[in-house]
Amino acid sequence: MFDLFKKLLREEDGPTAVEYAVMLALIVAVCLVSIHSMADATADSFDTSAANLAGVLGS
Repeated sequence: MFDLFKKLLREEDGPTAVEYAVMLALIVAVCLVSIHSMADATADSFDTSAANLAGVLGS
């Protein structure tokens, strides 16, 4: 049992996989936040364009 515990402490595949999973989660979070921000900016741009067109066309 003690040998198994020592082997698990020496094994580096587990912590490496966890580190990669954490990095992947952070990358996904940053991508989702940036997509949400871009969607808000695009919606604001379309709203501004629609308001300007409505003002020019007199509707």
